[in-house]
Amino acid sequence: MRFEGKVALISAAGAGIGRATAGIIGREGGTVVAVDVDQGALDRLTTEIAGAGGRALGIRADALDAASVEDTVRRALDTHGRIDILVNAVGGSTIIPRPAANIDELTLEEWQKLLHFNLTGTFLFSHAVIPVMKRQKSGKIVNLASIAGRGLSRESSSAYATAKGGIIALTRKLAFELGPHGVTVNAIAPSLTLSERIRPHWERRSAEGQQAEIKRTPLGRVATPDDQARVICFLASSDADFVTGVTIDVTGGQ
Repeated sequence: MRFEGKVALISAAGAGIGRATAGIIGREGGTVVAVDVDQGALDRLTTEIAGAGGRALGIRADALDAASVEDTVRRALDTHGRIDILVNAVGGSTIIPRPAANIDELTLEEWQKLLHFNLTGTFLFSHAVIPVMKRQKSGKIVNLASIAGRGLSRESSSAYATAKGGIIALTRKLAFELGPHGVTVNAIAPSLTLSERIRPHWERRSAEGQQAEIKRTPLGRVATPDDQARVICFLASSDADFVTGVTIDVTGGQ
C-alpha cells in the first residue's frame, strides 16, 4: 500500500489520466481529493473509490480560477489536515477546433486559450499547495507535460507545444526551488493517450492514419490512461524519493 496515510489532490480527476491516477492511489491506501468541473464525474469516481475500500472527497472547482483553487485547497486542509501529493492533470489540445493547426493558421485567441488552459491551472494549484508542503517539509508534485513539449508531436499545434514545453521548464525550475524543503517536482510527457476526450478524435481517423500512429510506436500500440497513471504514481510514491526535476516520456518508445 504505497499511499497509506497520504493525501493526494488531483486536478482534472473526473476523466482520463487524472481519473486513472485517482483510482490507483485510492486502491493503494491513499486519500484522494478529486477536483473537476464535472460534478457527475466526481460522484462516479468517489463512489467507485469508496466501493473498492478507498477514501475520496470530490470537490467541484475551476482549476483556472484563483479563488476556486484557493477554496479547494482550504477545504482539503480543513478535511484532512495535510496535502502530500499534488497531481496537476488539467490540460489538452482539443479545446480549439483544429488541434493540429500550423502557426499561420492559429488565431491569437486560440494561441492564448491553449497557453492559459495548459499552464494556468498548474501554476494556480502549485501556488496554493506549495506553502502547505513547505510547512510539512515534504511533498510530491507531478505535472502533465506532453511529447509535444519536446517538439515530437505531428498532431499538435505550436501553441500546445509551447505550453507543454513550459510545463517541462516549470517542473525543472520548481525542483530547484523546492528541493531544500523536501518537496520533489516531476512530470510525465505522454504520447497520444486514448482518454475519453481523445478517443472520439482517434476514432475519426482513417484506418491508415491509426496504423501510421501505431507504427511510429516501437511497442506497437497507443497508450491508455492507465499507462500514464502508473508512471505518475511511481513519481508520487516513496519509490521516487530521490527523483526530482525530471520529465519522463511515456510514449511506448517514440
